[in-house]
Amino acid sequence: MSENRRALRGRAGRMRGGRGSGRAGKGQVRLWGRHAVEAALRNPERQHRKLWATPEGLASLDGDLPADFPIEHAQAVDLGRLVPGDAPHQGLVLDCAAMEDVHLSDVLSEADGRPIVVLDQVTDPHNLGAIMRSAAAFGAAAIVTQDRHAPPESGTVAKSASGAMEIIPWVRVVNLARTLEEVAERGYWRIGLAGEGTQAFAQAVPAGPVAIVLGAEGEGLRHNVAAHCDALAYLPISDAVESLNVSNAAAIALYEVASRSVSAD
Repeated sequence: MSENRRALRGRAGRMRGGRGSGRAGKGQVRLWGRHAVEAALRNPERQHRKLWATPEGLASLDGDLPADFPIEHAQAVDLGRLVPGDAPHQGLVLDCAAMEDVHLSDVLSEADGRPIVVLDQVTDPHNLGAIMRSAAAFGAAAIVTQDRHAPPESGTVAKSASGAMEIIPWVRVVNLARTLEEVAERGYWRIGLAGEGTQAFAQAVPAGPVAIVLGAEGEGLRHNVAAHCDALAYLPISDAVESLNVSNAAAIALYEVASRSVSAD
């Protein structure tokens, strides 16, 4: 066993929670997987701490790292000790500082009419990451979540977002109802997706800016959040299924808004 591998195993073994904790130090985020790591390395807003990589992982990166970049070469089994369970690290694990807070007022000032996605108690990090990916793909201005009822920034969110966590602004707020009021003051039409909606989403989408409001699977939108929407709409689906996964619903709604914009052009 080489000295480098012995040292890496020692640090992994001392991580709080032991094998599979996937935790970085305080104020840091641990990312893994090629798309998530590569996007973070390209993000000028990120402060990078250290990269663990296999030779294959390094070779998969598009572009060269700075000569003085902190890298520890390792084997796949060593990286497996740095991530949760059987997380697919693809030979790359990166420790970096958490992103700075993004303020809603700044996002709205630069949104230029692009849609905003507001998530009410969507707590699954895989769903959040998938929604980020769709939001980035369809040109959304931001994702908005509530501090207390949403996953923190993490490697799981980043892996599910496939690089989009570095692209789409993520606004975390204290009060969603107050946030929806601020969004409306900026000219946004707030559409909540709900099974009890009175019209199909495509019919509810106006010509101007749209805030798409989605709730957690099962529970849906909370009453006070739904009350702050201008309309409640549904996605027409077959009777063969009861409902759509929230990330799938977000993708469909974002596509509908993007298609409307293309048709208007």
